[in-house]
Amino acid sequence: MKVLLVSSSGGHWVQMCRLEPAFQGCDLVYASTERSYHQHHPDSPFHYIPDASRWNKVRLLWQAFVVLITLLKVRPDVIITTGASVGLFALFIGRKLGAKTIWVDSIANCDTLSLSGLKAKNYADLYLTQWQHLASEDGPGFAGSVI
Repeated sequence: MKVLLVSSSGGHWVQMCRLEPAFQGCDLVYASTERSYHQHHPDSPFHYIPDASRWNKVRLLWQAFVVLITLLKVRPDVIITTGASVGLFALFIGRKLGAKTIWVDSIANCDTLSLSGLKAKNYADLYLTQWQHLASEDGPGFAGSVI
């Protein structure tokens, strides 16, 4: 099974990498908004996707396009992300391409779900929070935290 682990930089990346043991034995491919993160997994395929934010719509469109191209190249069976916009685009596009999708909202969002996390509910086959008090019957679920 080919699994694409995709996230923005910083804490999102750290949390996503801590999920790796759950996919032991799978063909892992990484993607991030930080080009230098390839050094963390030098023996695995890595794809750089430019960073973007909701305050720059043109960059968001470019990011979505690069995510599309990446998914067409990789053709993952499963996409897992801890966010942010790059992960949301990966789930949205990946689901349309037939991949199973997993969203794990960042542990930094302890009071409410992130904006991307709120939107991910519509595109994630598995939709999780790392805070038990944010879990609800209609999602997200809680299965523990990665930190």
